[in-house]
Amino acid sequence: MATTTTTKPAEAGSPPPKPVQRHSVAEWAIMILVLLFGTTTIAQPFVIPTSSMHNTLLTGDHLIVDKLAYSPTDAIGKHLLPYQDVQRGDIIVFLHPTLNVNYVKRCIGMPGDHIKLVDKQVFINGKPLVEPYVIHQEDALFYRDNFPKGEPEYIEDPKMAARANQMLHDDITNGELVIPPGFYFAMGDNRDNSLDSRYWGLVPRDNIVGKPLLIFWSYNASTEDLENYNLHHLFDLATHFFSKTRWNRTLKLIHGYHDYPQS
Repeated sequence: MATTTTTKPAEAGSPPPKPVQRHSVAEWAIMILVLLFGTTTIAQPFVIPTSSMHNTLLTGDHLIVDKLAYSPTDAIGKHLLPYQDVQRGDIIVFLHPTLNVNYVKRCIGMPGDHIKLVDKQVFINGKPLVEPYVIHQEDALFYRDNFPKGEPEYIEDPKMAARANQMLHDDITNGELVIPPGFYFAMGDNRDNSLDSRYWGLVPRDNIVGKPLLIFWSYNASTEDLENYNLHHLFDLATHFFSKTRWNRTLKLIHGYHDYPQS
């Protein structure tokens, strides 16, 4: 037997139900928090302002940095997700040990490694490192090309100088740098035009932010414009956006180099 249900009719003259008001301010606040969480915890934009990583990364490459690439340093967090740790050949983004800015370099030396340079050639644990990504200049500087022998040729920042001298005092054995636990040795691929670990010391593991994932835009601009985003840069973008954008680098994935055959 079918049954029916009845509802009480609305009383005459009663006002219609009010629509639910959306709290737009609260919703926008939540959206902003989500975006901030995403850009600070998961991924972050980054621009290459100098030539120290040429020709792997060019001045004006705008990157997305994967901040979840590496395992957390705490004993519990690193087991929660299938993270990995830093590997030799990775391109890493890290907070500079003396400057409040992020740097991008290639990880060359790992904890426990013995490292030295002889006439620009890198040796790791007594064996030459094959680096197809490296470019060199024709000039020669003794310390730069034969690290850690000699004295640093140029360090204007006193904090950088102090860290470099401390490294040269504490971590050199038999003419080689012995990298202590929890630290990494980083250099630029434009090897002779890179202010790197030779000049300001080792990178603490806790300073490593992540690694570049892809180039989302590349624009041929000067270091000054990229560091300051001044009026000249804005005018340059307005007038030369299409002609100075490197379209062939758009959405280019960035890979480290981990195949190191010994010569």
